[in-house]
Amino acid sequence: MENAQQITKLDISTTKKEEEILSAQGYQFINVNLNEAAGGNEVLLWYKKESGKRPVTRIEFSFTDKMKPGLADAGYEQVEKDLNAGVSNADHIFLWYFYGSTEYDMPIVDLKVTKAAKEEPPLIKDGWERLGCDLNRNASKTIIYLWVKREKTSYIQEIAGTVDFSSDSQMFEEGYTRVCEDTNRNAGGNYVFLWYRRTTDKSKALTDLNVSTSHQEESKLQIEGYKKLSVDLNEGTKGNTVYLWYRKEEGQSIQVMLINHDICIYPGPVVTFIDKNLNEGNKGCAMYIAYK
Repeated sequence: MENAQQITKLDISTTKKEEEILSAQGYQFINVNLNEAAGGNEVLLWYKKESGKRPVTRIEFSFTDKMKPGLADAGYEQVEKDLNAGVSNADHIFLWYFYGSTEYDMPIVDLKVTKAAKEEPPLIKDGWERLGCDLNRNASKTIIYLWVKREKTSYIQEIAGTVDFSSDSQMFEEGYTRVCEDTNRNAGGNYVFLWYRRTTDKSKALTDLNVSTSHQEESKLQIEGYKKLSVDLNEGTKGNTVYLWYRKEEGQSIQVMLINHDICIYPGPVVTFIDKNLNEGNKGCAMYIAYK
């Protein structure tokens, strides 16, 4: 993919008129309605590839106004179109994109949209990276994800966590991508997000993840050589203390980390699924981590 043309611009259409305008400006669209089964406007994602222009290196989403200031302060560009346009009682989701130049930024050369779990395994096998936000979040039962393909194969080398929005701009400036799903979804606690930084150097990649939901599990993982991410993924709830653990070993590498608010078991050995509910002990959505 190193010779593939890079994506340089993104936009969203929510009406036929907007579709006509973007088409006339040389944009291409992905033929998947981001409002699938939600009953609102037809919402399409558009992109442009231009020679000699800066490539898009990171894409983020916001589904609450609290997520916006950090993105804006870090220099992300917002597309001013609600991805849940015309849907009542749904989250207002906005797309943001960034032209990065840090060692953690790799140009994006292709995009895909999935609307069913069965579409995901081939993309994971082929090195695609799924972004964390369900673009139909709280709009319908059809779960829609955006996937990116980078110019070079990349791996996750660092993970971090936050329990509020105060350090968002700093995290973005330091090259982190936010996994845009709250691990405390519907649990009534803090907004808790996981973050990661990428590398093209396979030797720097994390190789293994795990989750603890009890002191006994913490002790076991520590003995096995895991390091604990010092952020309670259940912060502010009355549930168990939940931690993410990671380690680096020879001969393996993590390319993608997935957070699902349902148990999504792919057929065959596509990903490693961690069967530990991130909302253990509370009444929030059951949340799980998987990785490849």
